[in-house]
Amino acid sequence: MTLALPEVSAGLQERLTDGLARVEALIEERIDHEDPFIAEANVHLLRAGGKRFRPMLTILAAELGDGINDDVITAAAAVELTHLASLYHDDVMDEAELRRGTPTANTAYDNSTAILVGDLLFGHASALVSELGPEAVRIQAETFIRLCTGQIRDDRQAPEGEDAGAYYLRVLQDKTGVLIATAARYGAMFSGCSTEVVETMRVYGERLGMAFQLADDLIDIESSAEELGKTPGIDLREGKRTLAVLHALASTSPDDARLHELLNSDLSGDAELGEALELLRAHPALDRARQETRAVGEEAQAALVELPDSEAKTALLALATSVTHRAS
Repeated sequence: MTLALPEVSAGLQERLTDGLARVEALIEERIDHEDPFIAEANVHLLRAGGKRFRPMLTILAAELGDGINDDVITAAAAVELTHLASLYHDDVMDEAELRRGTPTANTAYDNSTAILVGDLLFGHASALVSELGPEAVRIQAETFIRLCTGQIRDDRQAPEGEDAGAYYLRVLQDKTGVLIATAARYGAMFSGCSTEVVETMRVYGERLGMAFQLADDLIDIESSAEELGKTPGIDLREGKRTLAVLHALASTSPDDARLHELLNSDLSGDAELGEALELLRAHPALDRARQETRAVGEEAQAALVELPDSEAKTALLALATSVTHRAS
């Protein structure tokens, strides 16, 4: 796992590692295709690596119940395929050239291919979920609706008169929180947990997902291209108003006039984008956004308070800390 969980025992670490290997093998098996071009395009981002954060959470949540079984692995694979599919579409919308240090599908092929492969992977995810029963299908459908809703709203500014920060957090609940909530929910569901524990994991996962995206927002500002594996400042270039940007724009200090000018302008040029990043990195708004990110991570931890003590609970608490401290 990319995210460190220092409290995990060797036994739990081995179960998580083995479970993720089973998920990876299932995905590779399902998305293989008789057409070599389609087969290669399907695995383009899968083999670029990644944290496998969502399937890992499904497997970890299963530790709250009877542990890993075939249904847990199927659910974890479906969640990861849904995530991978969304990345193909995201890279087209972002006009991104790199993902995990690898050329994006839209760069390696073209936009049409990237969109269609994303659709194909969504289809594979749905096929897997169909094996888990009607309740899982309903959850997957509702998750997909909210994913798309969040993405649409993310491309729009907050309506006039509405608090921009609160609007953005609601966007993140849909755009990122809901799929991570589903990952955690499935793990509890298919390992035999009670409905109360399943709901606890849904709430935990949604808050964790929001913290995950908020940390990514900060990393996009703070990190270099070498550290990110992609171009930093993509959100700025697209004009997205993440928390740090919203706080900077709310400043009334005359010293921030140049930063405001840049944030309200077209940042398609590398020089302007670099200057905006440099000014934002030195601004108190970044630290305020960092504190708010950690607060959301603490809300995820608070959702677990009623769970009995266990190694899995300890690991889930540590996971929230790891997520938020990526941006530090």
